[in-house]
Amino acid sequence: MNLPFGARLGEAMRQRGPLCAGIDPHPELLARAGLGDTVESLRRFTGTMMEAVAGRVAAVKPQSAFFERHGAAGIAVLEALLTDLASVQTLSILDVKRGDIGSTMTAYAQAYLDDDAPLAADAVTLSPYLGFGSLTPALDMAEQSGRGVFVLALTSNPEGAQVQHRGDPPVVAEILAQVGERNRAGPLDTGAFGSVGVVVGANEGATLDRLGLREGLRSCGGAILAPGVGAQGASAADLATGFTTSAERVLAPVSRGLLSSGLEVDAVRQRCRILNAELRESLCW
Repeated sequence: MNLPFGARLGEAMRQRGPLCAGIDPHPELLARAGLGDTVESLRRFTGTMMEAVAGRVAAVKPQSAFFERHGAAGIAVLEALLTDLASVQTLSILDVKRGDIGSTMTAYAQAYLDDDAPLAADAVTLSPYLGFGSLTPALDMAEQSGRGVFVLALTSNPEGAQVQHRGDPPVVAEILAQVGERNRAGPLDTGAFGSVGVVVGANEGATLDRLGLREGLRSCGGAILAPGVGAQGASAADLATGFTTSAERVLAPVSRGLLSSGLEVDAVRQRCRILNAELRESLCW
């Protein structure tokens, strides 16, 4: 990898738009596609999505849990997906939300961010709520291997407020500040992005205002992974109003919304084109 993750993601977004294709093969989604809850169905679902979106979106985000639930065979499907994405130069963001301390965090980093790891992805999601410093092994390995991370910052689940909104300034403000420090201390990206991004819910614009987080989000420097568009109720317009000072860094993952016309390659591709156009227009790209 010649360029850091942030630079590669920035270029992919400029070329392919702000849409990130989520691959979340949970049982209900498999059923909607006319598939059973089996490893073979998982393989078929993943293969169809791979054919439909690879090379056509800025990044692909598989949710690891829906592969892990099938055991070793499911993880093998995930491993093949990550390998296939790399082979066609489509960025992968593995949604694992890992967060631990010491040697365990190091092991997670080795599992997903080391060049020789079978499950190596271009980036992973991490939880900082054991303390931002607990992420250091993963942040260091990502930097060494040219990969990236997305740190959970402001999530849309109601329970998140118990931790993220606490304090004055709130805990999430400190997370954003430390992400910014890490990006400024890291290698200089040729694009506008640092390689440490953040996860902020697509419908959290009002919370950003209420907690006074706009400047912290703007200055953190990394891409903003903003889940919630589509089935979770947020729209492209919500992204525009929610991220007014950071619109150029918004990456919007959509999973169920890509399957509104069924699990067919052409239908998924058409849905990607429509969503990408809507996102570009709303975000003024």
